[in-house]
Amino acid sequence: MGVNDDNVPKGKGPLAGIAGRIGRSLSRMNEDMSDVESDESEISLKRRRFLIVAVAGALFCLFMFLISMSISSGGIIPISDALGSLMSAIGKGGQNLNTEELYIYHSRLPRAVAAVGVGAGLAVAGCIFQALIRNPLVDPYITGVSSGAGCFAVAVTSVGVAAIPFLSEHSTYIIPLGAILGGLIAFGITLTVSEGAGGSATNYILAGVIVGFAFSSIQTVFLAMNKDNLADVMWWLYGSFASITWENAFLVLVPAIGISILALMWAREFNLFMMGEDQASQLGLDVRRFKAVMMVVASVLTSVCVAFVGIIGFVGLVIPHACRMCLGGDHRLIMPASMILGACLMLFSDLIARVAMAPTEIPVGAITAMIGTPVFAYMLMRRGREYDG
Repeated sequence: MGVNDDNVPKGKGPLAGIAGRIGRSLSRMNEDMSDVESDESEISLKRRRFLIVAVAGALFCLFMFLISMSISSGGIIPISDALGSLMSAIGKGGQNLNTEELYIYHSRLPRAVAAVGVGAGLAVAGCIFQALIRNPLVDPYITGVSSGAGCFAVAVTSVGVAAIPFLSEHSTYIIPLGAILGGLIAFGITLTVSEGAGGSATNYILAGVIVGFAFSSIQTVFLAMNKDNLADVMWWLYGSFASITWENAFLVLVPAIGISILALMWAREFNLFMMGEDQASQLGLDVRRFKAVMMVVASVLTSVCVAFVGIIGFVGLVIPHACRMCLGGDHRLIMPASMILGACLMLFSDLIARVAMAPTEIPVGAITAMIGTPVFAYMLMRRGREYDG
């Protein structure tokens, strides 16, 4: 009995089914290729943005460095003359300098060098804490480091440790060492409390707030005991580069830049960590150890930065947040960009602190707060909904 072709529905034969499956496969391949191309174009865009940020930031940093050599509360020197005097002073090895060379080499240059280190270090510390706590609205002081450092610095000043004969010859380093010790002790307490509570990101924030309040309260007691030196203490608590000399400039710059570069080596691990602790563990990252080590690194970095210049806020909050908004979540881009922009912001803030009310100098922490508050408020209004929950 013959087959009636009219009874076979059109387009439903074996060949039509095979053709349909091939068509769907090709369609999915096209979609996958489109997604890959989209991802590649997005990565390429972010890399171009990073290049722009890095080059523009480096040029601005160089410009601010030259301006810092030229303009200060002590007077204005033309940039060409300031640069010539700087090169001449360096060529002489800092010896047998004339008045202009002496002023630039021993006053303005150490401040600029320290400002670069502190700005870069605080920005990287902010990157680390924001990544570990997975909240872009926190800063390096969330673990109570600043409160501990400030408390111990005020305590050292109040009890008159610098007057002890054995320590008087090293009085330049007593307050910074006290600040570093206080910051590390505060961090240790925060780490212990947060880990005892479960070790979650929220627990770190809450523990840092509690420890910060505790050390701030103790600090207030020491301030009441130290009314005679209250002005000097308050100056340190709001941050200033006025006391920076060559004796301590490199003690700020070298550790700050060195630890920051060391942190950059873990940029890929930070990217894994941001994917979620469970997924990062499945990909081979020892999450608990990584978090603990990086918390220590960030706390040491913060303590080093505030040790000689005092507490300076908002740099570690605003700079990493802005870089993340511009460059996405890749820490291979965020962290070096933060170093450059942090240095720029600190150089600019120190310059404003020196000249805004010359000859009176303003604490640089007040300048960073005045700059950072409106900038951060603007960023929060633009992107704050993304951080809900």
